[in-house]
Amino acid sequence: MSRVSLEGQVAVVTGAARGVGELLARKLSARGAKVALVGLEPDALERVCGRLHSESGYWHADVTDPEAMARVAGEVGERFGKVDIVVANAGVAAGGPFTDSDPDAWRRVIEVNLIGSAVTARAFLPLLTESRGYLLQVASLAAIVPAPMMTAYCASKSGVEAYAHGLRAEVGHQGVRVGIAYLSWTDTDMVRGADQDEVMRELRQRLPWPANKTYPLGPAVDRIVAGIERRGGHVYAQWWLRGMQGVRGYLPQVIGVVGQREMRRFAPRLREVRTGLVGAGGAADEGARGVASPRGRYR
Repeated sequence: MSRVSLEGQVAVVTGAARGVGELLARKLSARGAKVALVGLEPDALERVCGRLHSESGYWHADVTDPEAMARVAGEVGERFGKVDIVVANAGVAAGGPFTDSDPDAWRRVIEVNLIGSAVTARAFLPLLTESRGYLLQVASLAAIVPAPMMTAYCASKSGVEAYAHGLRAEVGHQGVRVGIAYLSWTDTDMVRGADQDEVMRELRQRLPWPANKTYPLGPAVDRIVAGIERRGGHVYAQWWLRGMQGVRGYLPQVIGVVGQREMRRFAPRLREVRTGLVGAGGAADEGARGVASPRGRYR
């Protein structure tokens, strides 16, 4: 498929303070796109904005707040005159046994990853319709492979995948393309935060290759940028994820059998798993909402 030049395009990236969002903003800017950064950490967003190569701006907003995101969309449209690309990247994660999980943290993962993505799209779709633009929804390997100890994250990423597929069919006739980006474990604050928990780290290391590796951020984001340039319907941050699509129908049964074995092995240690959102992004989300972090508590 032919690629679209990003020169002069206006791209919005949510969750842009760090990780995938930050590096994606930098790479889009290096290709000539004007970039609007959205997130919960104004100081970090300002720092990222200052490192970009093209015209840019940042907006402090919670993606789950419809009024705030509608305001952001209006201000971005006024500032840049149009919006060509929106990357719904903002996300948080929590791990651990479902029955012992923090209910508020579990719910927040769904709110940010699924509801926040829908709020983002609802706010920016009028501008994307005007420009016949592109919405890229960031999903995950977790949308393809259901995993124990990750019920909230898997539910949220499966949800955004299904929602994006449905939205694609709705808005395609208006010239808006919708893509879904899939990432495996990538070297971000979120993954490093999850790995701080010994049980979660060991469980991940016991996954079969190549799902047990942590992949470098740079090549993953390069693949996402290439997907944006071609307005891809499916974008794979690691080469092998494309092959998972053909076998995904068999995976729940396999995981159900293998997962039970692993849970039995780790059962005596499951109460060691920390609760709450993981990583620096999780801490920022809790801080923005005035929530005392439960990540130092054990269930």
